[in-house]
Amino acid sequence: MGLVVQKFGGTSVGSIERIKNVANRVIDTVQNGDKVVVVVSAMGKSTDQLVSMASGITKKPSNREMDMLLSTGEQVTISLLAMALQEQGYEAVSLTGWQAGIYTEACHSNARISNFQEKKISKHLAEGKIAIVAGFQGVTNDNEITTLGRGGSDTTAVALAAGLNADRCDIFTDVTGVFTTDPRVVKEARKLNSISYDEMLELANLGAGVLHPRAVEFAKNYQVKLTVRSSMVEEEGTMIEEEVSVEENLVVRGLAFESNVTKISVCNMPNNLSGLSNLFTTLAANNINVDIIIQNVSDSENTNISFSIHSEKLAETLDVLEENKSELQFEEIRYETGLSKVSIVGSGMISNPGVAGQMFKVLSDQGIFIKMVSTSEIKVSTVLDQSDMVKAVEVLHEAFDLSNIKTPQVNA
Repeated sequence: MGLVVQKFGGTSVGSIERIKNVANRVIDTVQNGDKVVVVVSAMGKSTDQLVSMASGITKKPSNREMDMLLSTGEQVTISLLAMALQEQGYEAVSLTGWQAGIYTEACHSNARISNFQEKKISKHLAEGKIAIVAGFQGVTNDNEITTLGRGGSDTTAVALAAGLNADRCDIFTDVTGVFTTDPRVVKEARKLNSISYDEMLELANLGAGVLHPRAVEFAKNYQVKLTVRSSMVEEEGTMIEEEVSVEENLVVRGLAFESNVTKISVCNMPNNLSGLSNLFTTLAANNINVDIIIQNVSDSENTNISFSIHSEKLAETLDVLEENKSELQFEEIRYETGLSKVSIVGSGMISNPGVAGQMFKVLSDQGIFIKMVSTSEIKVSTVLDQSDMVKAVEVLHEAFDLSNIKTPQVNA
């Protein structure tokens, strides 16, 4: 008898009929002789509805109260799924994050899991029950409810799989696996049968919405056997593992993109050793995630620092900078909205120079202007006008021949 953790996203549990379908998928696994822990998201768009309700009351709700509100979405799903399983004669128990033993740091709205007390779930499994756990949430040592940020249910599932030493973790979603890019945007996108932890982590961080980045981090750090597959159809998914075979001549394996990017420029800061440190320490202390960073030294005494953020953080970032203007000693702030980020990812880029140059040439030939660039060993990211995003994705997907990817079959 093995132990399997299964996670079902919001679309997979978006209606009563779909919850019943999930119950049947869980029962199939149980009938194969496995113990099962199920992690679920809130139903469909219910989280968005809760956010809308809050915005109808206040434009700046406190993060604590938003966590209290949003955590209720998953609680609806766990109870309904437990009922669906019980209706078919299977013992099941629904558990909130704190009841499941998930402890987080004291950071509302985007907390990280700090500890997991596995005995709380193990007790139910030993009694022959199916454990249904609310994803996306936990509790601090002071018993404050926290949430893990958008997509946090993925992180919950992988963390439980690691803590319970599960045989595997299956992430069920509305797609059949991880594709070379979003098939809703590029019809020629192809499903990958396998992808490395590092490649998946880059894609997740760069905007691919299939998996939450922290979930991939957990999987890599604890070597969790992780598969992304469809909850709607019976089809082998994509396995995320340490290493995958590099196909012949395949340099780029995936293409990610993200809209709602804003470029902020902090102008005429003192050009000294502490300037950069003070700026980004201040932003980090206010939980503002910065992506691409560019420094332009205007003269020996002054410098301009540009960085990109998600547009929803613009007002908060501007407030933080203005509040600390005297300490940071800059003259003015400029910002540009309506931007996007397009990235290519592939472990084959390490040993193949010239990939970045090829990417830039393809975009240049299409008249697409690049505003910012960031690179690592296995990715190249560019910031472009939002209006150019889809076109850039299409031409790069074609240029790197991603529609012709052929990968070896794996058993998911």
